[in-house]
Amino acid sequence: MLIIMGLNSPRQDIDRVKQKIISLNCMPHEIPGSSKLAIGITGPTHLFKEEDFQIMHSVQEVVRVTKKFKLVSRQMKSEDTIIDFGGHSIGGKELCIIAGPCSVENREQTFEIAGQLKEMGINFFRAGAYKPRSSPYTFQGLKEKGLEILSDVKSKLGLKIVTEVMNSQSLPGVCEVADIIQIGARNMQNYSLIEEIGAAQKPVLLKRGMSATVEDLLLSAEYIAAQNNYNIILCERGIRTFETATRNTLDLNAVPVIKQWSHLPVIVDPSHGVGIWDKVSPMALAAIACGADGLMIEVHHDPENALSDGAQSLTPKKFKELLNKINELAPIVNKELKFYETTNSL
Repeated sequence: MLIIMGLNSPRQDIDRVKQKIISLNCMPHEIPGSSKLAIGITGPTHLFKEEDFQIMHSVQEVVRVTKKFKLVSRQMKSEDTIIDFGGHSIGGKELCIIAGPCSVENREQTFEIAGQLKEMGINFFRAGAYKPRSSPYTFQGLKEKGLEILSDVKSKLGLKIVTEVMNSQSLPGVCEVADIIQIGARNMQNYSLIEEIGAAQKPVLLKRGMSATVEDLLLSAEYIAAQNNYNIILCERGIRTFETATRNTLDLNAVPVIKQWSHLPVIVDPSHGVGIWDKVSPMALAAIACGADGLMIEVHHDPENALSDGAQSLTPKKFKELLNKINELAPIVNKELKFYETTNSL
């Protein structure tokens, strides 16, 4: 259920509505919009009557939300969510580009790639300190040492850090370093971990599971939103199908569907989506064309010797070429690369 109130409603009226919700053994969630305040209700709302709230001061409308996912649904909030990072945002008109290597391999490798990306104007740097791998015998990440290196990149280069959390034990360390906490595809339905991450009240990048439907993804996002954390970025990263020509099948249908069903921003990871470096750029452009709010691209200065996912990584030169193409495409879909004009010639 959704209660609509005026954005400038007296605080005492808002608090009375919230207290009534709590008295009915449910949880209120304030979701301010551009012109109205929505109070979402989670819990046994089927026991409520709309008139219980319609008669209360400052209440304009009471709406039943029909989707299984409530707080992240477009019914709950009609306008797009825009997550502000102090000068840059995810959602809205600005295209967000998150780039970096799959893994933190060593200090020199990480600073080499981060430095080149910063020169291109990239603000969000991705790299894994903890790496969930299909085989237990492959590189698993530098773990705490990797976080130390990312912390140095953040302080010395001023880049915002996106990195994955693997479990509850690694969460405090990741929270200290990360500006955006990534939940990987393998943990998309690890609901107890997702709740802990949501409660940390930091922006979360939630990747779609390899066999998850769009509804599954949005229900996982609901676990985060239920912790009163609405700074959620959804990520399409390819799903597992019968096709073997590429690593995964990049499901770009999901982007307009998510945009219709949810107010949350959605980005696309074509690197994992196809798993082949020369297919990454065309699929990145296709993702922008179909309405994505940004991209996550793996970039490595020496892909042949990368400790993980070198086959799907772009070199800095190839990544520059992609940025040029994105900059040409962006205005056609009413988007912009905000950093583009401030960079040196790409």
